[in-house]
Amino acid sequence: MTNQAGAGDVSVLDAFFRRERQHPDRVWLVQPVAEGQVQEVSWGQAGEQARRLAGWLQQLDLPERSHIAILSKNCAHWIISDLAIWMAGHVSVPVPPTLPDEAIRHTLEHAEARAVIVGKLDDWAKVRPGLPTGIPWVGMPLAQPDERLLDWAGLQQSNEPLSQAVERDPAELATIIYTAGTTAPPKGCMLSFANMQFAASNFLRLFLTVEQDRVLSWLPLAHVAERHFIEMQSLLSGMTVYFAHSRATFIEDLRRARPTLFLGTPSAWHQIRQGAMRRSQQRVLDAALKIPLIGKHLAGGLLEQLGLDQLRFGLAGGDVAPVELLEWYHRLGVRLFQLYGLTENCSYSHVGRPERLRPGWCGLPNPGVECRLGDNQEILVRSRATMLGYYRDPERTARVIDEHGFVHTGDRGEIDTDGFLRLTGRISDLFQTSEGRQVVPQPIEQRLLAHGLVQQACVVGEGLPQPLALIILTPEAHTAARHETERELEILLRAVNEGQPRAEQLGCLVIIDEEWSPDNGTLTGTQQLRRNVICARYHDRLGDWSVRGMTVVWAD
Repeated sequence: MTNQAGAGDVSVLDAFFRRERQHPDRVWLVQPVAEGQVQEVSWGQAGEQARRLAGWLQQLDLPERSHIAILSKNCAHWIISDLAIWMAGHVSVPVPPTLPDEAIRHTLEHAEARAVIVGKLDDWAKVRPGLPTGIPWVGMPLAQPDERLLDWAGLQQSNEPLSQAVERDPAELATIIYTAGTTAPPKGCMLSFANMQFAASNFLRLFLTVEQDRVLSWLPLAHVAERHFIEMQSLLSGMTVYFAHSRATFIEDLRRARPTLFLGTPSAWHQIRQGAMRRSQQRVLDAALKIPLIGKHLAGGLLEQLGLDQLRFGLAGGDVAPVELLEWYHRLGVRLFQLYGLTENCSYSHVGRPERLRPGWCGLPNPGVECRLGDNQEILVRSRATMLGYYRDPERTARVIDEHGFVHTGDRGEIDTDGFLRLTGRISDLFQTSEGRQVVPQPIEQRLLAHGLVQQACVVGEGLPQPLALIILTPEAHTAARHETERELEILLRAVNEGQPRAEQLGCLVIIDEEWSPDNGTLTGTQQLRRNVICARYHDRLGDWSVRGMTVVWAD
């Protein structure tokens, strides 16, 4: 295997130029173009397209370091566009493709975008009104046809490629990544080339990443964790990047890529497990896995069917993964660990360690990271991955990065004597019941999500006598008789409440019939709950549900 020990000594753009020069014909990006059909893009082909797009951007005669937006789901040309923007001397601004049109317009206007590159989207007609009309629109190859979009192929044919490698100062602003905005308007985190290179090169060392590795890009590339785990790591290591065709083909895409490294949200790992459960009942499977020879054979077969038989490291990011979920994968032989970090520090803070497995804990600080607890047990972190600040918001920057350079994360946690970190919830997610008792919702939600019937859960109760949980059932749960589902949930409720302080005991479980998703604004692009949106959506009914005197309430 190729030794990548020195990969961190060069910038991500320099690393690309080196790979383009050394092995132009090697496949780098594998893009589905239709179900069952893929297009392979080599390092040389990616460089040719990026250089021609960069040539067009330079012809626009924009001011140096202008902001160029990328609006697309994950695809090969997302990364090619990012490279082109950097080659042209500009700053890339990824826009989450799940945002509604008004939020897209706000982001582009706040970022002062001078052009936007549009790609693969679920509903172009819904997104289109959010794009300002006074700037150029470029359509990637997978963009839906639109006369307003400048054609990718046409730009490639009419523009000469940049002939020389472009040098960018490591201290320069490379990208502005807008946060998911779970409780507040999105903020533009300014990351330099040095920030990104520091995080990505250390990820290489943590995960022993080499050019023979394969990854499936699943989280939005507009999200900081995917940007570094997929794009930045691939530029430095040379690994091959596969893309998913659609949400519906996720398991098939895993089988096609057979990734050696995979980063997903806890909900993605839940989805993979549900794919296994459809082939076997959970209790039967769990019992079989405990039998040494049978369990090993069964686990190997399941991992092969799911496309995870080549996996070296699995990571859960974007939210806290339930302990039960981590332990289930560990029984299968999958090394799945929690990843913790923020957009404000390139998602580079903590990760679990294979030799010191501790489910429920995020792990130890990454190399070069200092961590301590502040007021209200707030997690404070400091490293060279810390952002330059929030774009056009120096006051908020000063509130988040203190005079010592520590980022105030807004997360509550605890640190044990060995330095392991455990998250205990967002400070802003705390709520008070009508009796004035504070409730931390995340630990309760994790206990609910460990049950096979529960797909999503949100604990609420601000101003109520007792908190309650809004839950979304799994598809399998809907196939059972209603009275059987109610009986299982009543047992679950008693188990969740057992041994808990009275203030944290749930009054009831409310079954919601509408799935929460980024499309309806209830989740971020990385599947985190937008609690303020969910609470507002059901606010007028919470009081009624809480006083019905029923342990299980159907919201329909």
